[in-house]
Amino acid sequence: MKQKIFFWLDADITDFSISYYLQKISDAEFYAIIDITNKPKKFFQEQKLVKFKKIWFYHDFMNQKIKSEPNYLKSFEEKYGIDLWQLAKNDRIFIYDYNNFYKFSEHEISEIMEKECKLFEEVLDQVKPDFFITTETALRPHHLFYLLCKKKGIKVLMLNLANWGNHCYISENYHKIDNFEEIFKKKKSLSTTFNDLKNRLESKILSKKLTKFYQSQKKSQLERVKAAFQLLILSDNSNEKTHYTYYGRKKLKVLFKEIQYSLKRWYREKYIDKNFLRQIPNDLSFIFLPLQQEPERSLLISAPDYVNQIKTVEYVSKCIPKNYLLFVKEHPTQGPGRGWRKISDYQAMQNNPNVKLIHPSVPANEIIAKSKLVISVSGTLALESAFFNKPSITFADNDYTLIPSISRLKSKNELRELIEDSLEKKVDPNYVGKYFDILEENSFVFDYLGFQVSYLKHFYFDGNLVDVEISEFQMKEFLINEKQNLENLAQEFKKKIVKFITK
Repeated sequence: MKQKIFFWLDADITDFSISYYLQKISDAEFYAIIDITNKPKKFFQEQKLVKFKKIWFYHDFMNQKIKSEPNYLKSFEEKYGIDLWQLAKNDRIFIYDYNNFYKFSEHEISEIMEKECKLFEEVLDQVKPDFFITTETALRPHHLFYLLCKKKGIKVLMLNLANWGNHCYISENYHKIDNFEEIFKKKKSLSTTFNDLKNRLESKILSKKLTKFYQSQKKSQLERVKAAFQLLILSDNSNEKTHYTYYGRKKLKVLFKEIQYSLKRWYREKYIDKNFLRQIPNDLSFIFLPLQQEPERSLLISAPDYVNQIKTVEYVSKCIPKNYLLFVKEHPTQGPGRGWRKISDYQAMQNNPNVKLIHPSVPANEIIAKSKLVISVSGTLALESAFFNKPSITFADNDYTLIPSISRLKSKNELRELIEDSLEKKVDPNYVGKYFDILEENSFVFDYLGFQVSYLKHFYFDGNLVDVEISEFQMKEFLINEKQNLENLAQEFKKKIVKFITK
């Protein structure tokens, strides 16, 4: 009997690319849910590059009228142990601060979730797939489908970006190598130094590559103009009627918001330049809390209880020892990518007497080196701090918390005590080196960020517009250009599938 493999396809071309090359080396049946806008929909309806046995268009089902069942969502939560409202309240489409084109009512949100839960249940019960192949889940529907697959015992093969160079790995969970705890226990401690670690940091650490990736998305003015022309002149704006994610996005409103956004970014940047520290004193005892870019998966999904970073700063400031300051640094890509935060947000943080805001241009490594402790909600700086002999605390569930100097906060009530304990911790470079050796041994080279830059440039005007027409010729051209990388990636997925089958 043939294996059945399910895919979640969306504007990220990665999953479709994997399916194209995997079908060449696999005899499995392919199925897919497709979350796409109207213009590229035609490509997925007509394409012959990948032979899917059956596909479902997510938004087609969201537009259907269904008979609502009052207790359905509650019974779904009880049946699968999935907190739907936790996911909903952190959905960047449903949160008005992130999506101020349209304000969803509680009834509308419930209706959307009921439709998608029924669709996902029906699809998975009908197909009974053996595997779900996916990239890291970023948006709520995709993540919900991933959770449901796990609850139904479907093997998940998730492509994860490693915290190490151009490496990726495939695992059943987000940002966790399979059986990592067991591997970590068995792995012998190494003999290494902090100087050795810093050399590895310079060449391989992820944060620099992420910053470079986000900076590449500042986008050329020419591509922005092309995208604007497509949207304002050539688009029929049909998504506003058919896709709840586009509700309220009228052409002129989008244009007005973009102009408003540019002005706000300029005005906020003036405030940042005038009021944020650029020099880090040498004679102060401080704890470092880096802010994370918003909206972003690392907060909304990985740390759902800490989405409000302004309140997090306030709470942490109340929990640190009396003789310490809290240095808070804005994420350097929050401006180019998101237009900075409201000035009132920065002022709210500055109202805490022991909080100092650091200019986003100050290198994080410089701040870490002078700090006593790093606290990161879910970012990679909690890990990078170990390279500088600094203990850290993270609020998210990451595999690097197996390093003894990195503590995981499990309850807000524990924070004060955890800070005091962490300030006394010493970093053992052997454990840090061991972690990265395991990461390297259990991953493979695939430049996921570079691949994203490629498809954004090829299809989406450098990421300025995703509602675009895609031709089969255009897609095939892209797949051929990326052939070597994608063939290797498909082989890694095949290896993982074979490993599960032969267990």
